[in-house]
Amino acid sequence: MLLPVLAVIVGLVVLVISSDRFIDGAASTARYFGMPSLLIGMVIVGFGTSAPEIVVSTLSAMQGNPGLALGNAYGSNIANIALILGVTALINPVQVSSNILRKELPILTLITLISVALIWDLELSLFDAGVLLVFLGTLMVWSIYQGLRTKDDALSLEVDEAVPQPISLKRGILYLIFGLAFLIISSRILVWGAVEIAQFFGVSDLVIGLTIVAVGTSLPELASSILAAKKGEHDIAMGNVIGSNLFNTTAVVGIAAAINPFAVDTRVLTRDMLVMVILTVSLFIIGYGFRKGRKGRVNRFEGAGLVIVYIIYTIVLLTGSAA
Repeated sequence: MLLPVLAVIVGLVVLVISSDRFIDGAASTARYFGMPSLLIGMVIVGFGTSAPEIVVSTLSAMQGNPGLALGNAYGSNIANIALILGVTALINPVQVSSNILRKELPILTLITLISVALIWDLELSLFDAGVLLVFLGTLMVWSIYQGLRTKDDALSLEVDEAVPQPISLKRGILYLIFGLAFLIISSRILVWGAVEIAQFFGVSDLVIGLTIVAVGTSLPELASSILAAKKGEHDIAMGNVIGSNLFNTTAVVGIAAAINPFAVDTRVLTRDMLVMVILTVSLFIIGYGFRKGRKGRVNRFEGAGLVIVYIIYTIVLLTGSAA
């Protein structure tokens, strides 16, 4: 068991470092070519933090471990809201000032509900994958349109301060290439170790995906969100969570199902999707700010509640798998 455990630890460490380099290279290169700050925040920073999830889930689907792929995607969504946003709000209450993020919250809720409808028959088919990927394409077009059209959004102002100024184009491209290369290598190591551990303990790859792999691939979001919260960059912290969940639900699951359509464990629908929907709707309610002129806000009390929900969910998950 020593080698699989080491594989998971080394895989996660390299995954986080390579993901950070990949995002820095992409953001810096985009800024070098004059991409608007809002577009960098919405597409590259927001969606780029899901690069570990998409690589891990793609490799898992290719190797015939669909439970790991699905668990990684939905487990990351749960961890993003309950654990990452919860911890971030405990450190510094998160206030949503960006109008773009307020528009993305109902979109995320809608896509989450649609994903439930797609797996209601306990199967992710090529048709389901196509639907999710169409939503991804539509979302990307909308994001680019908003990023080019909207001026002086709160998110763009924070990105101006947070995203590094352009390094040389050569270095930015090297960050992109080597970041992606090590993302793939570390993901292969991580998937192998996770599958070996699951087989050793007799735990399903779904549970491993929902716990160890999901939290591990969400570490880039955790690091960037906590750092953003400490700097008072609330919209970046919230944008990391929303962007990552949108990308996980559409791209990560869609690509995995397109590569290898698979049956869905009934517990995904009755347990994991239920928790994900409740958390997503809760995020919409507390983050949107329904009163006129009022900004959405996740305070410390709500952050503590989110963390408690994650702890309870994890305990139920592990005790249920042990049983």
